[in-house]
Amino acid sequence: MTELLYLACAAAFIFGLKRLGSPRTAKGGNLLAAAGMLGAVVITLVDQDIVDWGIVIAGLVVGGVLGGVAAVRVKMTSMPEMVAAFNGFGGVASALVALSEFLRVDDTSAFANETVVTIALSVLIGSITFSGSFVAFGKLQGLVPGRPLTYPGQQLVNGTLAASAIGVGAWAIIERTDLAYWILAGITLVLGIVLVLPIGGADMPVVISLLNSLSGLAASAAGFVISNTALIIGGALVGSAGLILTMLMTEAMNRPLSNVLFGAFGTGDSTGTSGLTMSDKPVKRATAADLAISLSYAQSVVIVPGYGLAVAQAQHATRALADALEEQGIRVTYAIHPVAGRMPGHMNVLLAEADVPYDLLLDLDQANAELAAADVALILGANDVVNPSARDDSDSPIYGMPILEVDHAQTVVVVKRSLSPGFAGIDNPLFYADGTMMFFSDAKQALEDTVIALAEL
Repeated sequence: MTELLYLACAAAFIFGLKRLGSPRTAKGGNLLAAAGMLGAVVITLVDQDIVDWGIVIAGLVVGGVLGGVAAVRVKMTSMPEMVAAFNGFGGVASALVALSEFLRVDDTSAFANETVVTIALSVLIGSITFSGSFVAFGKLQGLVPGRPLTYPGQQLVNGTLAASAIGVGAWAIIERTDLAYWILAGITLVLGIVLVLPIGGADMPVVISLLNSLSGLAASAAGFVISNTALIIGGALVGSAGLILTMLMTEAMNRPLSNVLFGAFGTGDSTGTSGLTMSDKPVKRATAADLAISLSYAQSVVIVPGYGLAVAQAQHATRALADALEEQGIRVTYAIHPVAGRMPGHMNVLLAEADVPYDLLLDLDQANAELAAADVALILGANDVVNPSARDDSDSPIYGMPILEVDHAQTVVVVKRSLSPGFAGIDNPLFYADGTMMFFSDAKQALEDTVIALAEL
């Protein structure tokens, strides 16, 4: 019966993951997978006679309350940090499960060789995931500088730590001593820190996705340690899905994963507020009235959300403006770049919170086809993903990265607090183009003022 119930939980994981493939079914898929995980936890606790039903119910209540409070109180701008924390806790949980299984047995020679190997792998991967995720959390939260933090001999230090981890892991597998596993955990905790510190803010979405994949692999390894089918399957699904997403995002950036991890690319988060320029080139400044006039004469408007929209919490104001335009018979769509924001799907989540219809969210290829015929491209805080240097300047560090070709629209309006660079740390020639107007403002305030100006026309 236990194995059949585990199989049912694993099926819930698989069907839940499948339903995550579409925005229309993602909510139900998430609930289905969560129900599967809840069932797997309860089945394990009861089957192993670890705790009684009272403790299980108490754990459900306490965990449910904590999760509910976190879900309600955490702002959408902090969602990437929350995902990073989830990854970290998942990694350390898997490492602790595997390590405790080893420590509770007096005669470690009873373990099969493959078991001690998976214990070492779970400790290694889980510890790296834990410390690396919380460095990413710190960068996203501003507790750690978002720019790449490098130092002389960095690669040598990283290589030495990695070699030491492999050597100590081999020692732990062969000698099967407690000390070896504790040393392995310590080395890999440090390794996770030094691996993520040199990665800049521009690459945080990829880092979060990769760490998510590693947390799944750690969980799967822990599943082999305790012979838990549901944990093996669930971890494998998370690991493979996270790795696929990571590769898709590196393709969207036209950069290999090795460059993301070791290239020390980009800067921290730029959040200038003064409208000061990086260049001596003049820009065309716009007001809410100018934007309202441009929009009122348009037949097709493409909105390009970026991190500035998330910072300003402008998703509801964006929906209000779109509603006002649609009432005038103007077509409004949304162009979503795969790496916009600070985590995979960041913009999709924000717009979904404002009940933007899913069929209006266009992926990169769909958006570029729409932009070619658009009257107005309205950019809300995006920067690197609309930088034409990626297409036109072979000397640019982002050259070759697929972008949203907003400069093909008849008019471009960029709502941004300043001309400060994006995460990549490079200037954007789009801001100085003849067909571009710069609206220096907080995105939410700019959109609210524009809705008022539209009503007054």
